[in-house]
Amino acid sequence: MTVPDIDNPDLPLKALFDTWLATAKVFLSHGMLCFGCPIAPFHTVIDACVEYQLHEDSFRAELGAVLWPQPE
Repeated sequence: MTVPDIDNPDLPLKALFDTWLATAKVFLSHGMLCFGCPIAPFHTVIDACVEYQLHEDSFRAELGAVLWPQPE
């Protein structure tokens, strides 16, 4: 199985959650209902950020921080 590219702008949210479940907590911390949403197979991070009026680069940085935390 090939691991999807998290930076792929066309990566569906369902694939993101299926591959990196820890990312769901970033969505939930923003009050986003994407995790478990029936539209998740069709929406991307871009779509979610537009829908919830979030800055995409900052949101992607939060996703990265969950997956690759920096040592303190």
